[in-house]
Amino acid sequence: MRIAVDAMGGDFAPLEIVRGAVRAANEIKGLSKVVLVGDQQAIRRELDKYAPVPKIVDVFHASEVVAMDEAPALAVRRKRDSSISRSIDLVKSGEVDAMVSAGNTGAVVAAATLKLRALEGLERPAIAAVMPTPKRPFVLIDAGANTDCSPTMLAEFAVMGSVYSRAILGQPKPVVGLMSIGGEDIKGNEITKGTFRLLDEADLNFRGNVEGHDLFVGETDVVVCDGFVGNIVLKTSESVAKAVAGWTRQEFVKNPARMLGALFLMGALRAMKRRLDPESYGGAPLLGVNGVCIITHGSSSARAILHAVRVAREEVSQRLNEVITREVSQLVGPE
Repeated sequence: MRIAVDAMGGDFAPLEIVRGAVRAANEIKGLSKVVLVGDQQAIRRELDKYAPVPKIVDVFHASEVVAMDEAPALAVRRKRDSSISRSIDLVKSGEVDAMVSAGNTGAVVAAATLKLRALEGLERPAIAAVMPTPKRPFVLIDAGANTDCSPTMLAEFAVMGSVYSRAILGQPKPVVGLMSIGGEDIKGNEITKGTFRLLDEADLNFRGNVEGHDLFVGETDVVVCDGFVGNIVLKTSESVAKAVAGWTRQEFVKNPARMLGALFLMGALRAMKRRLDPESYGGAPLLGVNGVCIITHGSSSARAILHAVRVAREEVSQRLNEVITREVSQLVGPE
């Protein structure tokens, strides 16, 4: 298995990216090559810290970097030698089996869509973000790739999310829910109503509409929405989790009695932190393109990169794209 890693993407590149790639080379079985893509001198300086460097680690020079605040489509067109574009070029040419990036999400989506194209039978790819719940994680799709969607696109997202939940998260028969403003099929806008009809006819374990308060109960494995709604849900959830963690710390340190109580709760608090840690889920795959692309958070640590490489390996091993193509072709009914 050969994985390209965008070494220049993210807030802590290349330091954390290189560290994570080296960890992946040492810890993940089945890897034959890990290619760090980006400024060769900067990458080599980081690799010198890990001598001897694992033999399967290689460097592919790319002279440009797409900044996190750049316009994605424009950056892809102008910066053809960026680490993002070159990583995807390696996937397209077959030199690697998958790529991982913590860089500009829009640029990864734009470059992958332009260079790799959508899988046969699909209108658009979608970002699948894995979210924790007390029972089991669920897949939120689309988490930001498409702001305007048709019912057909959303139905295709449901199929892709179900395949991912089954193959990667181990849910034998994923429960699919459609994000809306009410549980009844008459609730929502015309897009969600049309999507409801398609999903109700499809060969999916469709439970119907779900609302915001249903998300973290743990009874739905795939939540379908357009990228505008999905990105808001994703970022709001991350913000609330951080805020609650901060408030909890503040309350515990207000007096000695609470601090003592915190010591007794330490095990439970650590377990909760592990469950809520997004880095353990290995980033968000861009599903529906002719290749495997994993997008990780801009603030990704080495641990996040390690898990992203692991998920990339699993996605290739499971032949996810073949399964998606087959199951999308079985969707029932025209839009």
